[in-house]
Amino acid sequence: MNIVTYTVKPRIPSPLKPLEEIAHNLWLSWNFDAVMLFIRLDYDVWLNSQQNPARMLGMVSQDRYEKLSVDDSYIAALNEVYQKFLRYKKGETWYKGSRTNMIGYFSMEYGMDVSLPIYSGGLGILSGDHMKTSSDMGLPLVGLGLLYRQGYFTQYLNADGYQQESYPENDWYNMPVYQCRGKDGGPVKITVDMAGNLVVAQVWEAKVGRSSLYLLDTNISENSPDNRNITATLYGGDKETRIKQEIMLGIGGIRALRALGINPAVTHMNEGHSAFLALERVREMMKDRKFTFAEAAQAIWPTNIFTTHTPVPAGNERFSIDLMEKYFRPIAHDLGLEWKDFLALGREHPDDMAEPFCMTVLALKLSAHSNAVSKLHGEVSRDMWKSIWPGLPLCEIPITSITNGVHPRSWISNNMVELLDRYIGPRFYDEPTNLEIWDRMQRISDEELWRTHDRRRERLVVYARDRIRQQMERRGAPDSQLMQAEDALSPYVLTISFARRFATYKRANLLLHDPERLLRLISDTERPIQLIFAGKAHPHDMPGKELIKELVHFSQKPEVRSRIIFLEDYDMTMAHYLTSGSDVWLNTPRRPLEASGTSGMKAGINGVLNCSVLDGWWAEAYDSSIGWAIGKGEIYDDPQLQDEIESKALYDLLEREVIPIFYNRGRDGLPREWIKKMKASMSSVGSQMSSHRMVMEYADKFYLPALDYYKKFSKTEFVQAKEISAYLAKAKAEWGKLAVSDVTSTARPIMERGDKLTVRAKLALGNLTPEEVRVELYHGSISSQGEFVSPERSEMKMKVMEGGLYQYSVEVACKQTGRQGYTIRILPAHEGLVHPFLPGFIKWA
Repeated sequence: MNIVTYTVKPRIPSPLKPLEEIAHNLWLSWNFDAVMLFIRLDYDVWLNSQQNPARMLGMVSQDRYEKLSVDDSYIAALNEVYQKFLRYKKGETWYKGSRTNMIGYFSMEYGMDVSLPIYSGGLGILSGDHMKTSSDMGLPLVGLGLLYRQGYFTQYLNADGYQQESYPENDWYNMPVYQCRGKDGGPVKITVDMAGNLVVAQVWEAKVGRSSLYLLDTNISENSPDNRNITATLYGGDKETRIKQEIMLGIGGIRALRALGINPAVTHMNEGHSAFLALERVREMMKDRKFTFAEAAQAIWPTNIFTTHTPVPAGNERFSIDLMEKYFRPIAHDLGLEWKDFLALGREHPDDMAEPFCMTVLALKLSAHSNAVSKLHGEVSRDMWKSIWPGLPLCEIPITSITNGVHPRSWISNNMVELLDRYIGPRFYDEPTNLEIWDRMQRISDEELWRTHDRRRERLVVYARDRIRQQMERRGAPDSQLMQAEDALSPYVLTISFARRFATYKRANLLLHDPERLLRLISDTERPIQLIFAGKAHPHDMPGKELIKELVHFSQKPEVRSRIIFLEDYDMTMAHYLTSGSDVWLNTPRRPLEASGTSGMKAGINGVLNCSVLDGWWAEAYDSSIGWAIGKGEIYDDPQLQDEIESKALYDLLEREVIPIFYNRGRDGLPREWIKKMKASMSSVGSQMSSHRMVMEYADKFYLPALDYYKKFSKTEFVQAKEISAYLAKAKAEWGKLAVSDVTSTARPIMERGDKLTVRAKLALGNLTPEEVRVELYHGSISSQGEFVSPERSEMKMKVMEGGLYQYSVEVACKQTGRQGYTIRILPAHEGLVHPFLPGFIKWA
């Protein structure tokens, strides 16, 4: 059957035309006055469109359009919002540099708005907030991702409380995306060879304020059914589907930017899924400049950025050698690499022929800049991947940390934003990078803050009752049970929420360890609590699904019914209600398995107090003035013992601190101590965990230096990359010849603080010159296990050459008391290296 297709657009009257532009720019997702335009347009249609403005425009009746086109009140509101939108796009920004060279930000998922369902959880929400913040700051950054036909699954529970999945189709022609078109008017398409099959992808654009997110779509007629399914489902399919998706994201993403006329001078891999982009950048450089692999790798290494998001081994993508051979043998040949050397790029232990190919390892090896997403996660990651840099001390493994953040105006409730705008002033909107404005929280009166929070709790309860009723109706519950939905929860009771992915290490059932104690808290007539749970388990995570079933069964006990509820299909809309309407945000992961987490940040900036294990972001943000810590950061070998101890600690916190403070009211009915914590939380979390702080760190540490490297290298046709490559080839050949001998010092058995210590040594450098190495005295306090504690590095200087050996020396002051020690080491030295910590290049005395 030959079907001819065409697209029908709504006929929008001229006065209402700005609605179309606003509906197709995700700027509206963090501007509630823009959302209100669509709610006013037709509230029923807004709900039926599932809060999708782009889709809604095609559902509104022509009569309604005609009526509002002459409504002076609506037109005035529309014009006001549209002018605000135009001012935003043209306004002054934090970044004021050139936009000739761009930063390509690659992620497997993006959580921008409920109207663009191409996300599953925390990684996607982080990517979405990163894009929004880049827009606010005016960074020359574009996003790259995949346009999933079904996105992530929709969750529903069967009568027994067991998670089921459905995969609704996305209709991209009624969503906030555009097909990218070339100069000839045709769609922009790229091709990628996958195991001998040429896969075609068309490119779509989602506008994000000043920025753009480009999405690749293989569901087109040029492809076979199998290849059309590459972009069918987020995190769906088997390993072969995953490797195809990641080839398309990495290799196809670079080609898509080229096809759009965008130069990805710098690339940021948000998790290892997109790491194949580094190979494509190397291939381009080899083809365009006739470089060797080593030369091309040095050209792109300073401009690659990699962020790792998980300390859980299963979260780091690995592919079997058979699968790699099927898809990458020809690519290895094109790169001029022996197969073993190609596989070594993705192996921690290059000589282990049985080790699978790891995307995280590939990204770490081909990126000069790598980071974890919290301070604690940085420590875990350096230990996790230390084998890539044998001989390098753990503290110097080149994986730093930039703690995640959240986009405030996306996540603070509209009621709270109105309050903050009024008290904090216009800079809260106009200067989002000015983090000092969060110090103004004390200006807000206790009465107004509590009244605003009360209103959000009431809205959460109304929302939850509606969702529960829908869940019951879908299961065919009788009217007697439907009536229970009307009585679910109370707008006046201390509300504790747990909402996140249902993985076993997150321990959603920690509160169920002592059911009798929990029942006492829930049924207390004077100071009761109520619990809301929400979240999805991965479709293949059976233990996670059992956790949900356990919670649902417990919630159906007559004693707790309507006071413990599970809300199905956790998404961004639900997250907005929960993070703004709860009183306490509960988080119970097994330390240190939570890389960062951001849901607690969203709660914190809304005045919701966190009660969490000291893991991820909370390990560095926690202060007793802004919330509660479960335990003191202990790590246990026995999981059952850990659960027992930390569940008791949680009950103790609730009974002795959380509940009393919430219900301790003055004559005016205000919980003053609780409100004090709310203000402290909003001020601290708002300034420290804002995505603007996060992206400014990325810019200062990575983006701007990487752009400078690109500018510097490209001016000289990347001759520095060839020089660095030649230097490293020489250094590798000579490294085994380096030796340190005749080490002497002025150290005495007992020295006093302030004494000077001189250390001398003779070095054999083979054919390397003193300018080609950095010789360091590595010194500091020594632990009882004979290891350095917070060591210092002092560069040694070459003094003379005698008998083919170079004599080096350095003088340092004795600063610390106690047992001290030193050793000597040699590192590579070249002005073009971002840092000297390269795998295999370290020589200790």
